[in-house]
Amino acid sequence: DVFRNTRRVFDALARKVTPYASDKEIAPGFTALGTPGHTPGHTSFVLASGSNSLFVQSDVTNIPVLFARHPGWHVMYDQDPAAAEATRRKVYDRVAAERMLLQGFHYPFPALAHVEKTADGYREVLVPWNPVLR
Repeated sequence: DVFRNTRRVFDALARKVTPYASDKEIAPGFTALGTPGHTPGHTSFVLASGSNSLFVQSDVTNIPVLFARHPGWHVMYDQDPAAAEATRRKVYDRVAAERMLLQGFHYPFPALAHVEKTADGYREVLVPWNPVLR
């Protein structure tokens, strides 16, 4: 049903959108990455400028406090639980190793964190809100 509804929506948009390849830079400093498991075609993005980068994870973790800390746990929304877990581990290993800032759709405001690897999974260090841009 999920796939059928997605097809219905995108068939109607076919001539109005430009498809892009996963794992490619789609605009300067903006790279699409395939992050399968949550849904078919699930995609996340890396936004980079100079030495700074932000990983926009989409739904790699549905409830970060649970699924980042316990990457082997699964939720009914993950269409392919094994792929979702593998993706979670791959993404969070990268984000932790590169000390990349992470944006999470389901994180509390302002929805930004750094990730540290732990013995069992990962720990998010939420970035406090700061109204001043630097």
